[in-house]
Amino acid sequence: MNRLFHTTYWDIVRQYRNGFYFVTMLIVALLVVLLRQLDGVDWRLWWPAILLETLVVNSFFFMAGLVLLEKGEGVLEAQVVTPLRDWEYLLAKIISLFVLSASESLALILLVSGPTFNWLWMLIGIGCFVAMYTLYGFFVVARYDSISEFILPSALWTMGFSIPLLPYFDLWQHWLIYLHPLQAPLILVEAAYKPLPAWQLWYGILYSLVWISIGWVVGRHTFYCFVVTKEGSRRRSVSLARSL
Repeated sequence: MNRLFHTTYWDIVRQYRNGFYFVTMLIVALLVVLLRQLDGVDWRLWWPAILLETLVVNSFFFMAGLVLLEKGEGVLEAQVVTPLRDWEYLLAKIISLFVLSASESLALILLVSGPTFNWLWMLIGIGCFVAMYTLYGFFVVARYDSISEFILPSALWTMGFSIPLLPYFDLWQHWLIYLHPLQAPLILVEAAYKPLPAWQLWYGILYSLVWISIGWVVGRHTFYCFVVTKEGSRRRSVSLARSL
C-alpha cells in the first residue's frame, strides 16, 4: 500500500508539473463560458453526454501523454527493476487521473448548473469512465514511442467512443447500444439526475466492472509485453520494417 500511495502521489505531482492541471482549468473555463451562453437547456439530459466526451481528454489522452513522457525520460523502463508491481503502476494512474477528472467534471457541473444531482452516482459514473479510458489508453499508447507516432492513429483508436450518444440525437435507437462498453457508465451518470429502474443500475455497475476487468487483464498483459520484455515493440518494429 505504501508503494501505491507514493506512486499515486508522484503521478499527481508529475501531472501538475507538466501542466495537466493548468490545461484542465483552461478547459473548464472555456466550457463554462460556452455552456452558460446556452438557454433553456435541460442539463439533466446533457451532462452524461458531455462528460462522455470531455473525460476522453483527462483519461485516454492524458494517460497517453504520461506514458510517452515516462518513456522519453526513461522512467517507465526504470520501474521494471524496482519493486513496483504492474498492477500498482496501472492503479496509481487510474486513481490520479480520477482525482483530476472528478475535479474537472464537478467544477464544470457546479459552475454551469449547480449541485442538484446525486453525488454518489456521479462519482461512480466518472470513476468507471476514467478506469475504462485509462486502461484502454495504456493498451493503445504502449506500442508507440513518441507523440508524433501516436497522435494520428489516436483518431482511429477513439472513433467508436461516441456511439452511445446516437440515441441523444435520435439517430439510432436499438438494444444493441447496451453492448457498447461506455453505455454502462453513461447510465450511471444519468442516475445522478433521475431515478432509473433497478435493472439499469445493476447493468451500469456490473457491465462497467466487466469491461474494467477486461481492461485490467489486457493492461497488465500489455505492460509485460511492451515494458517488461518489449516483445510487442520488437514485433511492431519488424512489421514496420517489412512494410517499408
